[in-house]
Amino acid sequence: MPMVKDLMTPNAECIGEKDTLRRAAERMRSLDVGSLPICGENRKIIGMLTDRDIVVRCLAEGGDPDIVLAGDLAQGRLYWVDSEATIEDAIAVMSEHQVRRLPVIHDHRLVGIICQADIARHYAEERVGELVEGISA
Repeated sequence: MPMVKDLMTPNAECIGEKDTLRRAAERMRSLDVGSLPICGENRKIIGMLTDRDIVVRCLAEGGDPDIVLAGDLAQGRLYWVDSEATIEDAIAVMSEHQVRRLPVIHDHRLVGIICQADIARHYAEERVGELVEGISA
């Protein structure tokens, strides 16, 4: 059975909780990604920031991306998966909590991100359909 570490996107980067949303957007552009984990001063993950969060929760509400900090948008519960978990474990977490991406942790450190697309590219079509259905329900 495939493991998370086999399908994840490795070397995920964080955005600091005290970095501005402009910095986060620039980083997303340079990395060609749509989300970044938000890390506290101790590099502990405190949330996930998406490009949609920047648009909907800052810009659309009249916020200034040069002032609003990534940590200001770190709300709710963070879900993650261990690098040694199976893909089935990741699918279960994603489906249960209706999230498309999960930070991947090993020894309390961020080592990657696994997303719906990673699973879709490498996993059985039937299970991918179930994952999409579970996330979208």
